[in-house]
Amino acid sequence: MTAPDARSGTGQPAELFFEDLVPGLTVDLGVVTVDGDEMVAFARRFDPQWYHVDPDLAGASRHGGLIASGFYTVSLFMRAYVDHLLSRAAADASPGLEELRWLAPVRAGDRLAVRVDVMGARPSTARPGLGTVSLTGTMLRLGPDDRPEQEVLRTRFRGWFAVRPVDPAEADPDEVDLPDTAPADAEQPVSGPADADRPVSGPTGADPTEIGPPGSDRPGSGTPRVEPHD
Repeated sequence: MTAPDARSGTGQPAELFFEDLVPGLTVDLGVVTVDGDEMVAFARRFDPQWYHVDPDLAGASRHGGLIASGFYTVSLFMRAYVDHLLSRAAADASPGLEELRWLAPVRAGDRLAVRVDVMGARPSTARPGLGTVSLTGTMLRLGPDDRPEQEVLRTRFRGWFAVRPVDPAEADPDEVDLPDTAPADAEQPVSGPADADRPVSGPTGADPTEIGPPGSDRPGSGTPRVEPHD
């Protein structure tokens, strides 16, 4: 039977672990299309400001029409993150969010390319058996030719991921240290609450690593890919 810490964020057996999320990797989270009815329904329920819900007032304003609630936009990001990464990774809870920026208005019909970059990783000091991964998520509006036109959302956050389970039959009793993919200076003492693991910038230029089946380089192929970045 699969151990609980070897399950993905959606409860299925995990295939990706802390050790796989090395600094320098970029994960393609696909392309989402903004549904106008859903966008307005979300705003009416959670953020009923006039430029989100009143087409007449919004149309006569500097916005030139309805724009999405930023919280709807970040919810689209979260769904893509779950569908394309957390559904495969041994994900635990997140210890926090450092930044959330809405950089441009989002409107019905927009096609948004979503990605997440691994910025740093280290074993958690607060949760034995887990690693803290620092991530940057972005959403970019695509033009008619599928080329990125404008960044509309950026967020920096951390996630806890289980370290890869070790088969007791294969374990070396002399090897007890957890893997550490962060730079050496990440081991400096950290002030604050015990569970406040801070993001640590890691090296870039990692070797290309595929964590999904090969897909098209064109955004919107729907095939999660992992690429190195500088």
